[in-house]
Amino acid sequence: MTSGTRPRRRRLEPAERRAEILAAARHLFGAGSYASVSTSDIAEAAGVARPLINHYFGGKRELYLEVVRQLMIVPAPVTEALPDTTMEERLAIGVERWVDVVDRNRDAWLTVIGPESAGRDPEIERIMLEADEVAADRVLEAALMTDVTEGREELRAMIRSFGGLLRAASREWLIRGTLDRTALRTFLTDSILNLLKVTYPAVLAERPGSGGRTPPASSRSSA
Repeated sequence: MTSGTRPRRRRLEPAERRAEILAAARHLFGAGSYASVSTSDIAEAAGVARPLINHYFGGKRELYLEVVRQLMIVPAPVTEALPDTTMEERLAIGVERWVDVVDRNRDAWLTVIGPESAGRDPEIERIMLEADEVAADRVLEAALMTDVTEGREELRAMIRSFGGLLRAASREWLIRGTLDRTALRTFLTDSILNLLKVTYPAVLAERPGSGGRTPPASSRSSA
């Protein structure tokens, strides 16, 4: 295909076409910035007519917000079909899958968590809050702790806070190069395990009337 020639359009189902537009937008926003990318650029990269972007997403801003949502909300496959094994092994697999997602979309991920997206945009803030809640659900699912009731709000708050550490650690990996992929995976897995197995029980033990008891983090946690 020569420079300036649009990709040949293919007949696709609406969901497939929408996914192609999203993929093109994710790539372009990652390579540039929100301000530098136009709907014409996205349409050309996706091989569609520009009105289709408005048809599927409403416009450039709505498409950008969907890219942010897609990248920030932990996808269900990260914790789906985990093996019936210990908390430690399930969380390690979940972290590895999340690292894979970020690695495949590293430029777009850095754009989304960068200063331009963090500029107190209320809609992006809502997406971030939604992403934190979904991440808490995913972690509890992977850790076999979905039925926890005691101290549940404190536990979810700590997991949501872990999200900030996760984003900072990804910058160390992708921007600074101070952590390689293996070190990042170990750091994140050990950090979330420590939160669930040490910090959470310690917080419960300090609650008035607790008597210093510490509940087990999971019935299938290894010793």
